[in-house]
Amino acid sequence: MSLGTHAGSLSARLDRLPLSRPHWLLLLIGGLGYTFDGMDSAVVAFLMPDVKEVFSLSNGQLGLVASAAPFGFLFGAFFAGYLGDRLGRKKVMMYALAVYAIASLLAAASWNFEVFLGARIVAGAGAGAESAIIAPFLAEFVPSHRRGWFIGALAGFFSFGFVAAALIGRFVVPVFPEGWRWAQVITFLPILMLLWWRRNLPESPRYLLNAGRTKEAEAVVADIEGRVRRATDAELPPVDPDHAAEPAPQKFSLGRALRYLWGPKMWRITSVTWLIWFSITFAYYGFFSWIPTLLVDKGLTVTTSFTYSLFIYLAQIPGYFSAAWVNEKLDRKYTIAIYLGGSAVSALWLSQMTEPALIMAAGIALSFFLNGTYAGVYAYTPEVFPTWLRATGVGLSSAFGRIGSITAPLIIGVFAVQWGFAGVFGMTTAVLAFGITCTLLFAVRTRDRSLEDITMKEVLGATAPTEPEPKVERGSHA
Repeated sequence: MSLGTHAGSLSARLDRLPLSRPHWLLLLIGGLGYTFDGMDSAVVAFLMPDVKEVFSLSNGQLGLVASAAPFGFLFGAFFAGYLGDRLGRKKVMMYALAVYAIASLLAAASWNFEVFLGARIVAGAGAGAESAIIAPFLAEFVPSHRRGWFIGALAGFFSFGFVAAALIGRFVVPVFPEGWRWAQVITFLPILMLLWWRRNLPESPRYLLNAGRTKEAEAVVADIEGRVRRATDAELPPVDPDHAAEPAPQKFSLGRALRYLWGPKMWRITSVTWLIWFSITFAYYGFFSWIPTLLVDKGLTVTTSFTYSLFIYLAQIPGYFSAAWVNEKLDRKYTIAIYLGGSAVSALWLSQMTEPALIMAAGIALSFFLNGTYAGVYAYTPEVFPTWLRATGVGLSSAFGRIGSITAPLIIGVFAVQWGFAGVFGMTTAVLAFGITCTLLFAVRTRDRSLEDITMKEVLGATAPTEPEPKVERGSHA
């Protein structure tokens, strides 16, 4: 049996499984990772007022604090995807968690601004690496007919992290002496999950097969099949004999990966995906990094602004999970476009409001739609890259999006004085409108399609399942 036929067989076996307890466990494990990534991203907004006072920071330095984690996130996402394709998804995910947690503890103990800023950058790198690897990792386990909902729901765990950050901002930061330090001690606690992940996370069988570790891939698939059979107490559905085969992997460096992504086969998919990531991430971080400060500028007390922020963050939960449902009813591209459209309308509404209560209402709507967009984006991105390049493609897309997350807080911090509240969110509306246009015109449809089918038809242009060329050997797996 050739590699292509064997790859198609294992992939078909995974795609015909019903969602059951083994998948829910993977959702919980990956979801907890995203919960703490979200908490780290959001908690900085609640630390900024205290950090500004403790370290006597200027507004420019405070903008650096807001951009520190996203800056680290960029590099973490950039390298994590490549390492995930070369070394394995599970290994990168675990090391990323350790880096993030240890750096968070260092930030809590920081004795000057430089140490605090450096620790926040490193923590962001760990969170970025983890964020970039979880979605492509778990997408490779999930049956095609439920993948849109599953990855959308997985992304929904970010919302729990934001709510947790808002609770920390409301009940820890202003209540305890040096509460901003204790907030970061809390973000260190995920390190306790490492032992659990090591014992319960299997490596992706699609990655193992592409790395030439066929027996290990077979063992993982057989184990999942056995656990699904026991969980459902029923015979498994038959394997689809026409399931598309996975193209052969290629030996690649990071430079070659970039050339392939921007080559004749992938440039359209790459450019659209990167632009979608930039649009949503610019709007998202520009909004959430500064909303507590902007509310204070509108006349609210710090405590009241944090309370308003909690309600705004709570709106993320229905945003994510409603979009996860839409992912399978329509298609990922339409989910992204619909929720980007809702975000643009909400941002425009927010830009016109002056009363705190109406600002909160518009902020809730914007939070709902922005986060729903992410449920579509996280589901869509792993689907459009081939297995041998999937983690790299997701990581680089996420990294490019982080350029938006870095620039947005700085732009808002510098120009909020000149443009005002209305100008800042008017600009956000324009960025979101650009993202909608790119999505509707150029994104591909992925609903109810196997990962291999998407690769064969959208990347390679095949009209029917095609036997791939013999595998190009990779490094130590030759």
